[in-house]
Amino acid sequence: MTNGSEPAPSGSPYERLGVSPDASFDEVQAARHHQLEAVGDDPQGRARVEAAYDAVLMERLRERQQGKVSSAAVTASKREELKPVPARVPSRPSLPQLPSLPQLNGGNKLQAPSFSMPSFALAEGRERWFPLVADGLLLLLVLITPPGSAEVLLALATGVTVVNLRRRNGRFLAAVGWSFALLSVGLLLGGLLTLGLDPALPLGLPLALNQVQSLPALILLLLGALLIA
Repeated sequence: MTNGSEPAPSGSPYERLGVSPDASFDEVQAARHHQLEAVGDDPQGRARVEAAYDAVLMERLRERQQGKVSSAAVTASKREELKPVPARVPSRPSLPQLPSLPQLNGGNKLQAPSFSMPSFALAEGRERWFPLVADGLLLLLVLITPPGSAEVLLALATGVTVVNLRRRNGRFLAAVGWSFALLSVGLLLGGLLTLGLDPALPLGLPLALNQVQSLPALILLLLGALLIA
C-alpha cells in the first residue's frame, strides 16, 4: 500500500485500491495483488478490487489522450533525476582471439597410440589359406631362384603378413609393427644359423648363405600371419 503526497478523494478508485494518485504503475499492480489476497475467494470483494484497478487504468489512459502529464509520471521523472549516474569505465581495445590448441584426450582429440600384447588364435577361412598359399610360394621361390632375389621375396612375405594381420585385427599400425618385428627376429635367427653351417653346401643343398638366412624369417612371418589375432 502506497501513501501519496496528495490525498485521494473519498470513494475514488485510488482510495478503494489503497494507493495515491501519484503512485507508479508498479505500485498500482502491487496494491491490486495485495487487495486480491486480502479478500480471498470473496467474489464481490474481488470484483470491487478489479473495478477499482480498471478505473485507475482508464483514468490514466484518459489523461494521456488529453495530453496531461499525470502526477505518477512526474514522480517517476523526479526519481530518475535523483539516481546517481554510474561512472563510465573506458573500454579497452579487444585483443585478437588466439586459435585453440588441440587437446590430448577425450572425444575427437589427439590420442597417443597404444600398444598391447597380441592374442593368439589360428586363422580361419580366407585368413588361413591366403598366407599359406602366398608364403608357400615365396618359400619355394627362395629355394629355386638366384640368391640375389631373397631380399625381394622377404619383402613380399612381409607384405603378405601385414595384409593378413590387418584383415584379422583391423589395426594397420599394429600389423606393420608385428610384421617387421617377426622379420627382424627371423633374420637374426637366420644369421645365427648360417654361422654354424658350411658356406659351400649348407644342409647338403645348393643354397647360398643369404637364402638360408631368409628361411627362418619366412617361417616366422607365416606363423605370425596364421596365429596373431
